[in-house]
Amino acid sequence: MKIVWTEEAKQTYLQTIEFILSKWTVDVAENFETEVNRILNFISQNPKLFIRSKKKRLHKAVISEQTSLIYKVIDQQIFLVTFVDNRSDHKF
Repeated sequence: MKIVWTEEAKQTYLQTIEFILSKWTVDVAENFETEVNRILNFISQNPKLFIRSKKKRLHKAVISEQTSLIYKVIDQQIFLVTFVDNRSDHKF
């Protein structure tokens, strides 16, 4: 399935990378990018693999202990909605 990055997903992804680089090393940021790509590969092959929200048509894929990806499936496309900090009070 085709993966579409929303503007919010692009922005929150870059913010997450910037945060990682400000606190840790380039290696940690590269590991995060690798994990995101691995998860995106899983999602493209099986979009319903990850937890689905009861309230909305959203899915949550845990990238790391600190970060998750929120996405939705519409027709034959997967829309990446946002990256969230798992420690925050997000609405998923």
